[in-house]
Amino acid sequence: MLFSRQTFLVAGLSRSGIAASEYLLSKGARVYCFDDVEEGSVAATANSLRDRGCVIIRKSELEARAKECDVLVLSPGIPVDHPLPVAFRRMGKRIIGETELGALALRCPCVAVTGTNGKTTTVTMIDGIFKNAGMKSLACGNVGRPLTSCVEELGEDGVAVAEISSFQLETLYSLRPHIALVLNIAEDHLNRHYNMENYIYLKSRLLKNSAESEYVVLNHDDPVVRGFAEKTKAKVVWFSCREPVEGGYLSEGCFCYMGEKLFPVSELPLDGEHNAANALAAICAAKLMGVRSETIVSALKTFRGVAHRLQRVGELNGVTFIDDSKATNVDSAIKAVGSVRGESVLLLGGKDKGYSYEPLFDAIKTSGIVHCVIYGENAFRILNAALKKGFTAVTLCRPFDVAVRVAFLTAKPGQNLLLSPASASFDAFRNYEERGDRFREMLGILSAEGEVRQSVPSPVDDDALSE
Repeated sequence: MLFSRQTFLVAGLSRSGIAASEYLLSKGARVYCFDDVEEGSVAATANSLRDRGCVIIRKSELEARAKECDVLVLSPGIPVDHPLPVAFRRMGKRIIGETELGALALRCPCVAVTGTNGKTTTVTMIDGIFKNAGMKSLACGNVGRPLTSCVEELGEDGVAVAEISSFQLETLYSLRPHIALVLNIAEDHLNRHYNMENYIYLKSRLLKNSAESEYVVLNHDDPVVRGFAEKTKAKVVWFSCREPVEGGYLSEGCFCYMGEKLFPVSELPLDGEHNAANALAAICAAKLMGVRSETIVSALKTFRGVAHRLQRVGELNGVTFIDDSKATNVDSAIKAVGSVRGESVLLLGGKDKGYSYEPLFDAIKTSGIVHCVIYGENAFRILNAALKKGFTAVTLCRPFDVAVRVAFLTAKPGQNLLLSPASASFDAFRNYEERGDRFREMLGILSAEGEVRQSVPSPVDDDALSE
């Protein structure tokens, strides 16, 4: 692309849209920006970009202005079958994403991670190991910073540790990771990708550019991911929680790599087999990048997890609040209910993503979940799944704040209040982070209300005192 002689339309003014616009402006390109939301924080963002040289397009002028543009830079939040990219495709024009812009400009090695669950945890583990080894590493992509905002800082001697989502893979063509990791495949985003075949295909696209000089790290325990070995020319390295493999595995309660014992699984600060699998994937990536064993071990032993993923945020009246807002699909919620110790009241609900909730209630019935409070746009679908599976300890209520109050009143001292929604957040929040932050805020509100109640003297009941 010749930036100075082409016009780009950036569609969607989220984090990636802002980064793409700023990158294109820095390259001397003419940049048009559009978002179908024209108020609130989006309006403020649009005004800021206008001041820096972007042309802000309103919905009424979109069709005419699109004809002036050479390239559409599509936000991951906008599907490729949206009328705007469809119109660009009909005009024979190029459609890319912000991550593709970054991939075209990247000059350093990239370690790229995809999968349904565990991406953020694994990326954060790898980034932490690399930093512990003194490497110039940046977590980017779908977590941390957009790739385009990291390119200059990374230069030629850094390492981009990129989380890549299926949404980003729709418009990503040029990325050639030195190490590509696929963690797992489970039902997710079927409301966008229509069926599992499309979703699986998109995940496999991360490997399409890998050559014989690169590496692919695959989950041997996942039969779908195991089949990806046939889709790449790269050297395949495996990880497994169930059996010894050519790569990372568990043996006699220890993390191992290619026959070398590293440290006991019990010393990893995070619970659950899924976190052991994430650590094995991170170990493989670090070993392939030449990191010493003692550096890997020290980084993993001090790893404390990521925000909104099984994060203990506080306690009130003996009830522990656990934020797992990042559990935006059934498989992730199943892992959560299997990992949390003790009895829990579970908060479920949000925006539907097109899959069945019945497997979740199969898992709930054999877990420590004693009650579910169901809320959100998909509340009746979740309720129907619960009843089909014979789980009747449920309360249905809306909105989110009320659901948190009801769940807190339902929980007994010594139990957990677990937010693991198995749903997207977009029915009521901008993202899962905002939902998790509101959960934490509700803990503060409930705590303050309790303090107020305790400070108001209660009337004395003489009859009660005599009993």
